[in-house]
Formats: sequence, C-alpha cells, structure tokens
Amino acid sequence: MIGIILLLVLVVIIAGFYFSKTTKDMPKSWYEWKTEFRYQFIGMTGLIHDFSNESNDRVELYKQPGRVAIITGGNRGIGLRIVEKLLACDITVIMGVRDPQSAEAAVSKIVDLKTTKGKLICEQLDVGELKSVRQFAAKIQKDYPKVDILINNAGIMFAPFKLTSDGFESHLAINYLGHFLLTHLLLPQMKAAGTASQRARVVNVSSCVNLIGRINYNDINGEKYYYPATAYSQSKLAQILATRHLQSLLDKEGAYVQVNVVHPGIVDTDLFEHSATTSVPFFKKLCFKTPERGSRTVVYAAIAPEIEGQGGIYFSNCVKGPMHPAAKNAEKCEKFFNYTCELLKLNEKQ
Repeated sequence: MIGIILLLVLVVIIAGFYFSKTTKDMPKSWYEWKTEFRYQFIGMTGLIHDFSNESNDRVELYKQPGRVAIITGGNRGIGLRIVEKLLACDITVIMGVRDPQSAEAAVSKIVDLKTTKGKLICEQLDVGELKSVRQFAAKIQKDYPKVDILINNAGIMFAPFKLTSDGFESHLAINYLGHFLLTHLLLPQMKAAGTASQRARVVNVSSCVNLIGRINYNDINGEKYYYPATAYSQSKLAQILATRHLQSLLDKEGAYVQVNVVHPGIVDTDLFEHSATTSVPFFKKLCFKTPERGSRTVVYAAIAPEIEGQGGIYFSNCVKGPMHPAAKNAEKCEKFFNYTCELLKLNEKQ
C-alpha cells in the first residue's frame, strides 16, 4: 500500500512538473533543467503568497476627475481590468496599443463608454519599437502638459528568440527598454502633474521571477545562448533595478513623482501561451488569479492614498513583497540604470 501511495505521489510530481514548464519542450541541458526547477519553486511560493494574502489584495476606487493616466497594452488580460478600474475613477485613460480600434472594442465590452465619466483614448504604440515609443511620447507631450499616472503594463513571456528592429532581444525590448524610454520621455509631464499632497505615479508591472533573474552584461540579448525563461526573468529584474535608482534620482531632485514596481500575482492570462500550462487550462482556472484580481495591486500602486510618498517599493497582493538582493544594492541599481541609458543612447540620466 505504501509503495502504491509513493508511486502515485511520484506520478503527481512528475505530471506537475511536466505541465507547468515554461516551455512546451523538455529541457535540453542541465542549465535549462535548473532554470525550470527554480521557476517551479518561485511559482509555488507565488501561488502560496496569492492564497495567503487574498484578504490584503484589495484596492478602493474613488473619483479622480481631471487626472490623466497612460497605460501600455490594456486590451486584454490584466490590462483590460486596470483600464476598467481607472475609468470607474473618472480618470482620462490613454491606452498605448498596437491596434487602437480593437482595444477600444475590447474595453467597450466591459465598460459602457457612453455613460462612464471616465474618458478613453486609444493611441498607436508598439512598445518594442523605439521609434514608435518616441512617436507616442511626442503626441502625449503635445496634447497633455500633465500626466498623473503611467502604468508600464505591456509585456511578453517565454517567447521564442527574436531581435527587434533596434537589435534588442524581444523580452528586454518590450518588457523593459521601451518602458524605460517612455518613462524618460514623459517625466517632464509627470513632474508637472505631481504635488506635495498628490504625487504623480509610475507603476512598472514586473513579476515574482525577478527573484531568480540575472543581468547578463556579457550577452544582454541572449545571442550567444538563449532560453526564454531566462530572458523573461532578466527583463523583470531589470524593471526593479531601474525603478529603485530612478526613485533615488527623483528624491534627490525633490520631484513629486513616485515610482513603484508590482507583481500582479500568478494570473490566468494569454501570457502563458508559450508554456506547457496551456495543456491544463482547468489547473489555471482553479489555482491562478483571475485578471480582475490580478489588476488590483497595479491599480493600488497607481492610486492608493495610503502609500502616498512611498516610492521604490515592490508590491505583491497590495503589500510589500520580497525583492532580488541586487535591488537592495544602490550601486548595482545605478550601474544597470546607466547601462540602460547607454543602450538607448540617452544623454541625460533621468
């Protein structure tokens, strides 16, 4: 009997690993096996954190007419629910998306755009292409002297290797570099919007896998060796390092802008399309957060009064979460921030 039980446990463990891999293929090297095991561990701790903090995972919506929020992506998954909440606050929401028409149609399915006091504007933006980011920012600069909220939400996960037209690996470009540049370009509008009593806010949507991320300065684009999970965790760690240093620069300047980074939770969205979890959709429905709940921590970081003046923080389930040790090292954060400026050929450090 004990032997049968142990065999069943072993089968469950093997099945659990197989159907929760970051890729549909089997690992091909010890490094890839190690990466998968680390993801399994982080994933399990993430699920436990989501379940144990369900009571904390709340955000109070309140009316904020006259404020302007920008979100990248937002036409599906978590982003769509973020837009829904911001519109409920009577905020003017500008969505930077690849297909503005389909984005507006997606929002209209969950929000009555004719009666809501919030205003929705959809503009074309491909955050993975730097030219598109600059064009989008130029339009915002022309039309809006002040921007109160910037939510860097668009992203990809576990995608096959691809270089953008700018020569950057796609996870790095879409999840990090495009948002870094957009934040840089819109900081004047955010500084103009922020006040001592109500700061402008930047929210970078990251992930708990930042904890196993590593910045590979010798092969930042993964051209020598590429594994999707590694590229993803690198991009998520990058967001946190840059967030921490940017906040320190803003604090020194005395600017009324706070920058935070969030983990929305393990959420059932299309981001998992390249992973093995697509074979077990019932598991995702049972164990993962819904997109609505996944949107809460993002909106919390964007509007919650109780965190006014608190920047450089990593939030998960609307509470402070654990960050990668490198994010607590000011020198490492500054080094990577400056390295990013060099990659993007930015003359200013902010």
